[in-house]
Amino acid sequence: MSLDPKAIRARFPSLARPVVFFDNPGGTQIARQSAERIQRYLLECNANHGGAFATSQASDAVLDEAHAAMADFLNAARPEEIIFGNNMTTLTLHISRSLARGLNPGDEIVVTRLDHDANISPWLLVAEDRGCKVTWIDFDVEDCTLKLDEFEKAFARRPKLVAFGCASNAVGTINPVKNITRMAHAAGALVYVDAVQYAPHGPIDVQDLGVDFLVCSAYKFFGPHAGVLYGRYELLDPLKAYKVRPAPNSLPGRFETGTQNHEGIAGVLGALEYLEWVGRTFGGEAEDGLKKMGYQGRHLELKKAMSAIQAHELGISHALLSLLESVPGLRLYGIADPKRLGERVPTFAFTLEGRTPRQVAESLARENIYVWDGNYYALAVTERLGVEASGGMVRVGATHYNTLEEIDLLKEALKKVRS
Repeated sequence: MSLDPKAIRARFPSLARPVVFFDNPGGTQIARQSAERIQRYLLECNANHGGAFATSQASDAVLDEAHAAMADFLNAARPEEIIFGNNMTTLTLHISRSLARGLNPGDEIVVTRLDHDANISPWLLVAEDRGCKVTWIDFDVEDCTLKLDEFEKAFARRPKLVAFGCASNAVGTINPVKNITRMAHAAGALVYVDAVQYAPHGPIDVQDLGVDFLVCSAYKFFGPHAGVLYGRYELLDPLKAYKVRPAPNSLPGRFETGTQNHEGIAGVLGALEYLEWVGRTFGGEAEDGLKKMGYQGRHLELKKAMSAIQAHELGISHALLSLLESVPGLRLYGIADPKRLGERVPTFAFTLEGRTPRQVAESLARENIYVWDGNYYALAVTERLGVEASGGMVRVGATHYNTLEEIDLLKEALKKVRS
């Protein structure tokens, strides 16, 4: 059964406003179940961790369930492999300090020019502190895909760690994570993947991908501002955490330093409960195939949801691509072949002749259409494309609650901007 836009949008209170949200790559709107979980937590079981009394025990139960649900979403082997934190950037800066202890002067770290800076700068800082060498992987400026031959050359030197994204937050490219991971492991390197941009758009199975670490953020998949780190247990368990002495030594508490954002973690659980509903309601077409792959229970419902969302968004991507290519003076960056739209998420970046990206964003905002402009912290991308000095790009990012009617509104608004 295909997604019903009306039923989907009814689950998002903010969508009742006369506003078109195409700013989703910077943060989606929150699902009702997520907001309700936050409110219920604060009113019914707001307490700190580990107490002997009822609200603390109820709070711990919610947090335990959130870890378990997030493990199901990513198909982690166990809930202890899930670490919550403020956001992906903070988590990566934190865990990179621990991973740095295993690096020595002269060791090589691989990063890419297609990544958000949160998966670049932490490793540059590690290299600076530990005397490591940094290798940059370039991307093809024509279609914004990573140059896999450069990975092969880098892996021949047996680097210690490679960091790259699942999908570009700037230009939407989906990277061949499983293939790069296989090459990295053959060379003896650890793999650290930023899946923030991909998580709202398709299913993630960390065991199938084989990655060592993977990070995402719940505010990008219909929840509150919270970050999530997955790490393989056999790597996380012996890893030293930078924490205070009384904090737990067991996982995941060892890396969840200080009092966590409990209500936010409850909201993550609510966002995943929303996705369970999507899977049960609209994911029937994918069910048989996913069952054959071994998914069951909540794992199955979440994978059904993301498969249904992925299929639905392909139509949205086609409509957005057709619109953007019809606008005179508009230059689109990234994959633009309709036959290759499965290789990107519905995040499109462009420039418009005669207008700065900020002017375009301001003009669209006056039409109640919200988009981003600038570099979106993907500084290496805008520098490589030669647009950083001129204000970056305009970014239009759709998700499954956007509609074809909203794309028509964007079309009319861009005509006004152009004229």
